[in-house]
Amino acid sequence: MKKRNVIGAAAAFASAEVLISAYFYRRTMKRNKAKVERTMKMAGTDWSQYKDIIGKRKEYFLSQPHEDVWITADDELKLHGTFFPNKNSKRIVLCFHGYTSEGMKDYIALSDYYLRRGFAMLLVDERAHGLSEGNYIGFGCLDRKDALRWIEWLVKTCGEDIKIILHGTSMGAATVLMTSGLKLPDQVKGIVSDCGFTSPKEVFTHVLHSMYHMPAFPIIPIADIMNRKLAGYGMDECNAAREVRKSTTPTLFIHGSADTFVPCRMCEKMYENCGAKKWKLIVEGAAHAESYYKDTKRYEEMLDLLMKEVL
Repeated sequence: MKKRNVIGAAAAFASAEVLISAYFYRRTMKRNKAKVERTMKMAGTDWSQYKDIIGKRKEYFLSQPHEDVWITADDELKLHGTFFPNKNSKRIVLCFHGYTSEGMKDYIALSDYYLRRGFAMLLVDERAHGLSEGNYIGFGCLDRKDALRWIEWLVKTCGEDIKIILHGTSMGAATVLMTSGLKLPDQVKGIVSDCGFTSPKEVFTHVLHSMYHMPAFPIIPIADIMNRKLAGYGMDECNAAREVRKSTTPTLFIHGSADTFVPCRMCEKMYENCGAKKWKLIVEGAAHAESYYKDTKRYEEMLDLLMKEVL
């Protein structure tokens, strides 16, 4: 009887762990279950203090000529982007947004920097975000392949003589860093990574520990099995800290020292591993994705340094 009770308790515990893992998985990986409000709360950045500058720049940004554009991903998903040709400029920045955001949200302030310096801008909705199709979030692992399709679209549409900068924020930063490990066309001249993470596995482990005070085991291994079956990739199948070792594209790493959502140590690890020419800016006191607002002058100076080097 005692043995049967132990087996029953173990089975109940295992069942509970699976249910907990499935609950967190759906809230994190499934479209329409991953909520922007929850992400903003976890990130902890106080965006209200920047509403004036965001409002003014948004008005100017949206007044510029732009159009909706579409591509088809390798797995047949229809992906959406918004293109600002900026007088048919040959200098183009391809922008990737953060988790639960959209292409037209994360670069409102930075659009001032790029448009006034003569860049065209392509702001994409990553899969399972915005107007792009997809049921499961790619966390950079799938989006890096989509990035290649967007680069191809730019070259085909704007000409082979274009010069492309890849700029990513948070999940978008993980995307561009993971993309750096692939064979990139010569038109890609530089990369900007702002508060990027190494891999879904490592950032989820951090969130479980720091925000939910829960162990990663067995939640992460169970979620990995679910994700391989449902989304088609493993949680650490692509890791930006590994991919940057193969990179030959000059890269600027930016991170806030007060980022509790994606710890600064991930930036340090990726910077150390990067095989290409590289620069690093750690903005003191900046929370997640806040670096540009916290120290606009230094942020733009580092962008100028990269542009002078690669364009």
